[in-house]
Amino acid sequence: MHQSIWFITGVLALIPLMARAQPTHQIDTIPTASGNLEITCLGHGTLMFRYQNTVIHVDPVSRYADYSKLPQADIILITHGHGDHFDQETIARLRKETTTVVLSPVLAGKVAEGIVMQNGEKRTVQGFPIEAVPAYNLVHMRSSGQPYHPQGEGNGYVVTFGDLRVYVAGDTENTPEMKALKDIDVAFLPMNLPYTMTPEMVADAARAFRPGILYPYHYGDTDPERLVKLLSDAGQIEVRIRDLQ
Repeated sequence: MHQSIWFITGVLALIPLMARAQPTHQIDTIPTASGNLEITCLGHGTLMFRYQNTVIHVDPVSRYADYSKLPQADIILITHGHGDHFDQETIARLRKETTTVVLSPVLAGKVAEGIVMQNGEKRTVQGFPIEAVPAYNLVHMRSSGQPYHPQGEGNGYVVTFGDLRVYVAGDTENTPEMKALKDIDVAFLPMNLPYTMTPEMVADAARAFRPGILYPYHYGDTDPERLVKLLSDAGQIEVRIRDLQ
């Protein structure tokens, strides 16, 4: 998919969620060899994927969406334990008997029957290949000298939908593990200072692993247009700006 996505970008469409009773959110529809992937941009680091008959929620937090109007989850992915990513009440609301909750190492034991994926681990969850990518700070530290996101606690996730590989980075900087990724079609990279990356760090990572489509997310007060300018000469990396502050 990574090699062919540029021949079908004319088909890629931004569909207003108004038609689905969610007027404040946006859906992007991306075709795969096995059907469309719908990406709902809920806000900050919170996303929802629909693929075939499966719904995947990423870091569902109630402050970013009215979950009474959204479908329950087949899979829930949690990147780490900070309150803008980990909301136990929302997880409970989205769960059904068959829901699988995937957790990062720092959340071991925090959610009943949750599956912990260690940094670097790969497994198949309900038929979907999922890879846990380490998510941590290299540069930005608290006043105590401790990183905002210590190594070994958080995950990003690469999820494969048919022939499409989607990377949701979680809270991280441009780590060696991120820059070594291969064949990523869609990437969500955080850009919120001082907790994650500067636009320059995001651009550095994007030039290294070259996603087909790049969404800056979790970007707070950072101007995402700065990233667009930094990658204006990067060739086939499409930067998409959505309401993901």
